[in-house]
Amino acid sequence: MSAAFRGRKHYTSQNVLVAVDFDMRFTYVFAGWEGSAHDASILAGSLSRHDGLQIPEGKFYLGDARYACRPGILPPFRKTRYHLNEFSPRHRPQNTKELFNLRHSSLRVIIERTFAALKNRFKVLDQKPFHTFDTQVKLVLACCILHNWILGWARMSSSNRLSFFYEVETGHGVDAGDNDVWKEKRQECAEWEAKGNTPI
Repeated sequence: MSAAFRGRKHYTSQNVLVAVDFDMRFTYVFAGWEGSAHDASILAGSLSRHDGLQIPEGKFYLGDARYACRPGILPPFRKTRYHLNEFSPRHRPQNTKELFNLRHSSLRVIIERTFAALKNRFKVLDQKPFHTFDTQVKLVLACCILHNWILGWARMSSSNRLSFFYEVETGHGVDAGDNDVWKEKRQECAEWEAKGNTPI
């Protein structure tokens, strides 16, 4: 099977189609395609499935340049400046296509951030797989689900989390909030949030 899973980077991989909202949550995951499969083919396959990607009427998904322009999918203009580092106060957009691509790139950066967070959180996704392919597909889905759950947990206010720590008991008559481990974790959370990061 390995030949079909060798993509353009010449190592085996599986291709995954995802949709992400602006809160970095996965709203759709379609895993298990060969690494050599073209993105447009995967999108077409997903849209044709009864449980595939559903694009609400009048709404659009931003796609990269490998996707064809079709109803509900907005790819950038090709052969036109696109990446954020190609624009600056001295190199502003020169026409409507460049302005569109600049706006597209600045919005689409969320997908890069989401994948970076996912791979950073779950190192198993970047490791050489030792599982059957079916298990590899399930691992991707499980990691995306856990990522969403962790983000939901992180959105709780820090005061709610700290009171939760104090309410949990160890069963030995000592509050878990008094435990050295919990104190250390609370300190880490406070330092993380003090730097302006999203609460953990």
